[in-house]
Amino acid sequence: MEANVGTAAKPIKIPGPDHPIAIERNPARVIVRVAGRVVADTRAALTLREASYAAVQYIPRQDVDMTLLDRSSHTSYCPYKGDCSYFSIPLGGARSTNAVWSYETPYPAVMPIKEYLAFYPSRVDAIEERPEA
Repeated sequence: MEANVGTAAKPIKIPGPDHPIAIERNPARVIVRVAGRVVADTRAALTLREASYAAVQYIPRQDVDMTLLDRSSHTSYCPYKGDCSYFSIPLGGARSTNAVWSYETPYPAVMPIKEYLAFYPSRVDAIEERPEA
């Protein structure tokens, strides 16, 4: 199922058997570190599993130290999730450019990730999942 929206004619695709997307609460505490600093610390992460891609931890904005992030001019588009905005983490240096992404107005199929941020594992020092005792 595809539909075109806007003047840019961006296709919208609905997750299904050929491209599944599942979002569920992660019961673990998730901590993201860069340059010795905790950038995010949450017990409310969502794990997004999409097709054959690695699982991604989405962290609520209120559990991210937004003062450590700088909004980037970089954007991208996913036909399943929508327009994507990026943030860099200056204290991580060049490696942490566009290290964080967010679907600020996600498509209905992935609406639970609205107001959440995700981090590229290769652009931060650690994304640690600690099982709650």
